[in-house]
Amino acid sequence: MAARRISSLLSCSLSYSSLLPKGRFCGVGRVVSGYSTSAGIENPINPSIKVHCTQLLINGNFVDSASGKTFPTYDPRTGDVIAHVAEGDAEDIDRAVCAARKAFDEGPWPKMTAYERSKVLFRFSDLLDKHIEELATLETWDNGKPYEQSAKIELPMISRIIRYYAGWADKIHGLTIPADGPHLVQTIHEPIGVAGQIIPWNFPLLMFAWKVGPALACGCTIVLKSAEQTPLSALYAAKLLHEAGLPPGVLNVVSGFGPTAGAALASHMDVDKLAFTGSSETGKIVLELASKSNLKPVILELGGKSPFIVCKDADVDKAVELAHFALFFNQGQCCSAGSRTYVHEDVHDEFIEKAKARALKRSVGDPFKAGVEQGPQIDSEQFEKILRYIRSGIESGATLITGGDRLGSKGFYIQPTVFTNVKEDMLIAQDEIFGPVQSILKFRDMDEVIRRANSTRYGLAAGVFTNDLDTANTLSRALKVGTVWINCYDVFDAAIPFGGYKMSGQGREKGVHCLSNYLQVKAIVAPLKNPAWI
Repeated sequence: MAARRISSLLSCSLSYSSLLPKGRFCGVGRVVSGYSTSAGIENPINPSIKVHCTQLLINGNFVDSASGKTFPTYDPRTGDVIAHVAEGDAEDIDRAVCAARKAFDEGPWPKMTAYERSKVLFRFSDLLDKHIEELATLETWDNGKPYEQSAKIELPMISRIIRYYAGWADKIHGLTIPADGPHLVQTIHEPIGVAGQIIPWNFPLLMFAWKVGPALACGCTIVLKSAEQTPLSALYAAKLLHEAGLPPGVLNVVSGFGPTAGAALASHMDVDKLAFTGSSETGKIVLELASKSNLKPVILELGGKSPFIVCKDADVDKAVELAHFALFFNQGQCCSAGSRTYVHEDVHDEFIEKAKARALKRSVGDPFKAGVEQGPQIDSEQFEKILRYIRSGIESGATLITGGDRLGSKGFYIQPTVFTNVKEDMLIAQDEIFGPVQSILKFRDMDEVIRRANSTRYGLAAGVFTNDLDTANTLSRALKVGTVWINCYDVFDAAIPFGGYKMSGQGREKGVHCLSNYLQVKAIVAPLKNPAWI
C-alpha cells in the first residue's frame, strides 16, 4: 500500500573523504575487512544503553497514546524487538496539533525575541554533542547503519545544522520598499504557524534536524511524525530539546503509521504548513491530502534515480571508489544514491573489473563493529523488495558480476551487488531500489549520456567524474537535477540547498532557502503626510 509508506524514505549524508574507515571508535569492536558471514552477523554486539523514551511527546510531556496501543520497533541485525513504542493515531495527532496551536497563539515561543530562540537552539546543539554516544547507539540499533557513521559523521552534522539555523534566527528581516506615491511600504516575515513534519527512516536524526531547525528558528511550532521503523532517536532528541529550554507544546512528536497518524497530520485543518520526506508515490498522497483539507503549502523531498557519469578522461581507480560510495553508502538507502553508473566506453571494461573487486572488499557486518561499511537493510519488507529487484535484473538480461543474495542467516543483510549490461528499459535502471545494487551502463559520447541520464521521472541529484572543465560545465548545466556533484558526492553542508526537479519533489531544504518554507511575507502600507522625500 502506497499510503503505508507515508512515514517513508529518504536520505543524505556527508562528504566522501570523511566516510572512509579510520579504525576504531569508542571501542565498539574489532575491525572487520571483507564481506562475509562473520561473527559480526551471527553474534551481534549487545548495545549497552537502555531505551527510555517510548511514549508520545505532547505539550511537553511524554504520554501514552489515546488508544493505549503500542507497536514494536525492531533490530534489523536480528529481527528482534528493541522496544514497544506508543502508537499514535488521528486522535493523538489532534491532541498534538491543539498543543502546537495553543503554543503558537498563546505561548511564549513566537513572542520571544529571535535572540532568545537562538539561545535555546544553541543549547540544544551543545546537548547533542554531549549525548553523541546515546543518540548514535539508538540510531544504529534502530536503523542498522554503521555506528561509526552515526557517531563520527551524522551526529556532528546534526548539531552543525541546528547551530546554522540558530545563527539565522535573529537575522530574518523584511524590506523597506520605495513606492510610486507618498506611502511608507515595508515587508515583514512572520512565522507561518503550526508546521506538520513527516520524516523518513533512513536518516531519522538528520531529517529531524533538517525539519525542526529552520521551523524553530522562524518561530513556528511543530507536530512531527517519525517513521514507524525508526521512532527512538527522534523521541530522545526531542527530550534534549526540552532540556535546552523549549517551551511546552512547541515541538510535539507522534510515533505511528502512515495511513493513521501520517494521513491525519497531512489532512488536519489546523496545520498551516506540511513538510514531507519520502517516496514519490507517498508524496502524491500527502499533496492530495493537504490540498483537499485547508490547501496548506507543502514541501516535498522525494525519491531519486541519480546518474553518476564517469567520463573517458577519468582516473579509473578514483572513479570506482567514488561511484562505489555514491551507491553503497548507508546500505544504498539514500534518495540521492548514484544508482545509475554511466561509464564511457573507453574506460568501461577496466571500470567493471575494479568495481567488482571493490564490491567484494566491502566490509559487511554488525554495524556496531569498527570498520564495518555496510549493515543490514532496515526491515524484512525492504530486504525482500531489494531481492526482487535483483531477480528482475537477472531476468531482464543484465549481467550479475557479484553479489545478488542475502548474507548470513540472521537479520536483513544483502551482499553488495553489481550489474553490468544494464539498459534504460530495465526496472533496475528505472526504479528507486533503495539498496546495495549498482547498475553500470556504457555510453559513447556527451550528447548520448545527457539524453539517457535525463530520461527518468526523477531529478534529485547527479555525479560527474572528469578532469575536463568544459565537460564538467556542460554536464552540470544540462542535467535536470537539483544538485550536481563534480568529482565528489553526497557533500551536504548546512548552507547548501537540497531538493529535486520533476518527481523528486518541490521546494528546497537546508540553507537560507529553507527559511522561506516556514515564513509568511506581509506587506504593510501607510500614507506619508508632507514627506521631505519619497
